[in-house]
Amino acid sequence: MSPAIQPSEFRRRRAALMNMMSAGAIAVIPAAGVRVRNRDTNYVFRQDSDFYYLTGYTEPDAVLVLAPGRDHGEVILFCRERHARSELYEGERLGPDRAAQVLGLDDAFPVNDIEDILPGMLEGRERIYITLGEYHEFDNKLMHWVSDIRARESGGAIPPGEFVALKHLLHEQRLLKSAAEIRVMREAARITCQAHERAMVHCRPGMTETQLEAEIIHEFMINGARTPAYPSIVGGGANACVLHYIENKDVLRKGDLVLIDAGCEYEHYASDVTRTFPVAGKFTRNQRALYELVLEANEQAITACRPGVVFTEPHEIALRIMVQGLLDLQLLAGDFDEIIATESYRSLCPHNTSHWLGMDVHDVGDYRVEGASRELEPGMLLTIEPGIYIPRHSSTEHLPASWRGMGIRIEDDVLITRTGAEVLTAAAVKSVAGIEALMAAGPGG
Repeated sequence: MSPAIQPSEFRRRRAALMNMMSAGAIAVIPAAGVRVRNRDTNYVFRQDSDFYYLTGYTEPDAVLVLAPGRDHGEVILFCRERHARSELYEGERLGPDRAAQVLGLDDAFPVNDIEDILPGMLEGRERIYITLGEYHEFDNKLMHWVSDIRARESGGAIPPGEFVALKHLLHEQRLLKSAAEIRVMREAARITCQAHERAMVHCRPGMTETQLEAEIIHEFMINGARTPAYPSIVGGGANACVLHYIENKDVLRKGDLVLIDAGCEYEHYASDVTRTFPVAGKFTRNQRALYELVLEANEQAITACRPGVVFTEPHEIALRIMVQGLLDLQLLAGDFDEIIATESYRSLCPHNTSHWLGMDVHDVGDYRVEGASRELEPGMLLTIEPGIYIPRHSSTEHLPASWRGMGIRIEDDVLITRTGAEVLTAAAVKSVAGIEALMAAGPGG
């Protein structure tokens, strides 16, 4: 099967990054390592997003070096050598002998030789582009190599003069998605939409949140997405008011809503979708009123998504709709403008409406430029996820019991296009009538 992102695109990404680097610079990008889960069992390996973005390489314990102007090749990979016994247990390795050709690099060396080779590449460079603080063991090695070069200055060695944050350049590059990336993210969205609808169809009172999560994971995996992009949230009743609830172990009860925030990772790209629906398939009057308020906020915020609009505008639109609606339902009291100004709405609407989406579910890229909210551009991909939560604790004791213990969030993935926006997750039903009809047709209906 042809890879989702072709080697030619990875080459273009590396070339674009090197063109943005200042003269006399070198970039060093470490890969992720294997992490121990418990005793001698490891977590399933997932490559560092920045490293994968530039290489497409999916093995651990590697380092990419970008050295513009280097006579013997500008793009160099240090990676694990082939090893028969390790490959017997873990599968085939690419190895340095094949890496250059397969990945479209200039050269590749065994990672065990990095201490003999990389310091020589660093010497004479004016600055090093790197993201410090994420891989402390590698950071320490790099500092040691630079210190050794500095110790030889009296003999004519020229150490790098400064470290420069790589992420400012690279993350701005990642923020604007290519056509190939958009194709992959459409597929991630398609799979995720199917998973949410599968959960609606199979949901019934008496099943556990874990069992409902299993329906979602099943749909991910049979469609080629082995893992979620983040721990799935399946919160029934008051659990939906815990924003990052992931215990997913309680019994789902008739009369409650269930909130599912789940998205698959497909070919290293994330989807992020939330749907809220009644466990027994029918909204109560209060549930419907609050749900339709959040739905209106979701839809109006999406309508605002287009080039030239600042990032915060969809949130401001969604927030004003929810605050006015909560006033109309007598779940908030006071003056509208004062509530907005003092942010007293945060007791019921605690989070913002959007974040970037891409290889990471909370993807990279600045939200502000020169102190101001940045404008949306074609190729950016963001979530729209307004929510209202009425927990059962002291802050809501003054509200009628029929409203308490209810959490509603509706989240879609939105691509900014040249002419407006494309909702990648539009296929996941979210109208009251659509949800009730879908659930009525399922085995629990």
